[in-house]
Amino acid sequence: MNLNLLEWKSKKESDSTALCLDVRTEHEFNEGHLADSTNIDFYNAANFVKFLHELNKKKSYYVYCRSGKRSLAACEIMSEFGFSNVFNLESGYLGWIENGYETIE
Repeated sequence: MNLNLLEWKSKKESDSTALCLDVRTEHEFNEGHLADSTNIDFYNAANFVKFLHELNKKKSYYVYCRSGKRSLAACEIMSEFGFSNVFNLESGYLGWIENGYETIE
């Protein structure tokens, strides 16, 4: 499910058991990321699928990438794998930064 920045941030902050996934490359992640995010490179398909198999499908997942395209694809794959609560940040990390929200570098 695509959410705009304010909806995504609000829902994520109100869900204490949720996991935030950064699906950018390790290099992108190391340049800056959201404080509570876990990095799993979407472009490394084998590792990405292996990682998904280790997750609890009943939890909520807030997924982002640079601009929202990779994370949307990741959310679609997660839905196909049986995850029911996946939320894509449609503006991505770029939108997060543009709005002045906190990141870790």
